Amino acid sequence: MSTIPKRSFDTLIIGAGGGGLRAALQLSQADARVAVVSKVFPTRSHTVAAQGGVNAALANVVPDNWHWHMFDTVKGSDYLGDQDAIEYMCRAAPRVVYELEHFGVPFSRLDTGRIYQRAFGGQSRNFGGEQAARTCAAADRTGHAILHSLYQQNIRAKTHFFDEYFAIDLIKDQDGYFLGALAIEIASGEPILIEAKTTLIATGGAGQLFRTNTNALVNTGDGMAMALRAGMPLQDMEFFQFHPTGIAGKGMLITEGVRGEGGYLLNADGERFMERYAPNAKDLASRDVVSRAIATEVREGRGVGPNKDHVLLKLDHLGADIVKKRLPGIRDTVMTFLHIDPAETPIPVFPTAHYTMGGIPTDRFGQVVIPEQQGAEEPVPGLYSVGECACVSVHGANRLGGNSLLDILVFGRAAANHIIDHLSEQRYHRPIPEGATDVAMQRLTRWNRQGKGESVPGLRRELAKVMEDHCSVFRNEEVLQQGKDKMLEIRARIRDAYIDDHSKVFNTARIEAMELENLVEIGVATVTSALARTESRGAHSRIDYPERDDAKWMRHSLFSLDGDKMDYKPVRIKPLTVDSFPPKKRTY
Repeated sequence: MSTIPKRSFDTLIIGAGGGGLRAALQLSQADARVAVVSKVFPTRSHTVAAQGGVNAALANVVPDNWHWHMFDTVKGSDYLGDQDAIEYMCRAAPRVVYELEHFGVPFSRLDTGRIYQRAFGGQSRNFGGEQAARTCAAADRTGHAILHSLYQQNIRAKTHFFDEYFAIDLIKDQDGYFLGALAIEIASGEPILIEAKTTLIATGGAGQLFRTNTNALVNTGDGMAMALRAGMPLQDMEFFQFHPTGIAGKGMLITEGVRGEGGYLLNADGERFMERYAPNAKDLASRDVVSRAIATEVREGRGVGPNKDHVLLKLDHLGADIVKKRLPGIRDTVMTFLHIDPAETPIPVFPTAHYTMGGIPTDRFGQVVIPEQQGAEEPVPGLYSVGECACVSVHGANRLGGNSLLDILVFGRAAANHIIDHLSEQRYHRPIPEGATDVAMQRLTRWNRQGKGESVPGLRRELAKVMEDHCSVFRNEEVLQQGKDKMLEIRARIRDAYIDDHSKVFNTARIEAMELENLVEIGVATVTSALARTESRGAHSRIDYPERDDAKWMRHSLFSLDGDKMDYKPVRIKPLTVDSFPPKKRTY
């Protein structure tokens, strides 16, 4: 350990997306010494890809209320979301959006000068029967605007960035306190130990599990896998969201904002088929409902195209001016990848892997928690997590569009405030014991072995195909069991994998090999959790168990790496008051 360079900070944040940067800003403004480690330049983090907007009951367009936002989120989660955390998020939403405005986020504006809000999927109608318009948008580049503003504010606050550093594993002592992480500088290949009184994981999701997805190549579940290896369970991993409108065969995201602006879906017969699946909300039903509807249309032979393998998203009726003003990024994407103008021609779409609803279990203060006896939860000393890699759980079995940006902002801020209190009591670093980095270094040096065997790119392609074929929109026991067997086989085969490049400088082959290790563990967690849950709820749709089973399955799943063990804990439902929402049949 003495040969590894060491840097010391109050807080280490792994990941420079919206959650990590919002927490970093709060901490830096409180004069904490903050290090942000990111394997890409911060403004290349996946938050930049969020298009449609961020939810908040501002009521700038039609009457709205945080209670309605809370109800929509609980209902959207198929009643698996923890209601205390959902209430906290929805009540905090307006303040968080106004803070963004003061940070410099260039929201689109109404003629009155107020922030523009569009309708999004799963948003209820108010007492006047009007569709809620709750999603605050900066055209269709909202995530881009937020991430750049947060990065600029962090530069102003003198946050310290380790750009293009890859975090290998967490470091802890014998008492279970987390002391930082071992990372590697991608440019030089040299390891570095970053010591910190508190560590916050904000590494995003794991969409690269699937062959067709909307996620950046960097979304390989690194933080979740690090937590697993450190002895933490992962919660609700069976719930992976498929966005209903990815470009067919390619996966690029077509924002829900297209339907919020008035776009709608058509099958091969020219029918607006969502009226059959969600007679009230229609094309703005929640994402799991729309994804299943599209997949059902294709399976029953009403798909469009020579292979009848997609449906159409029509927005040409909106007019070129609306498309160019409100959806400029979507128009550019479609023209680039399909060579058509969506203002004139419908877009071919099909569900694509999009969002990890599960993750590292946390409370609403961002503290990582593990179950103890009699159902209680114990915070893990010095360890926090926020964003897509965490599971608070505000999304439950299905996330509403517009709540992902809200999630990272609300809980990034909340975690930072809790860390500030923790730091006021924790004045000194705990000593790092001898040999604390040995396991992490072994994981790094393992890829220095030379020889011939399995190919890392080949295994990654195989993994993505297995997950897409065996753990997609519709699932059953036979298909899931085959998927689990294949994932366990890939996990065994990775021990015989080798890379050809053994240089140090910009050795991306070694980074990709460690990313594959992370993806394999997340894939096993996902398919094992899905096989165990014998019901259909939200994004987890079992053909062999088509109904939701509240008597047995109103509980969160917990997957642990030790023996691939499954455990469970109850969903937190508020006592029966005006602010509580007991489970009932979910219709749109």
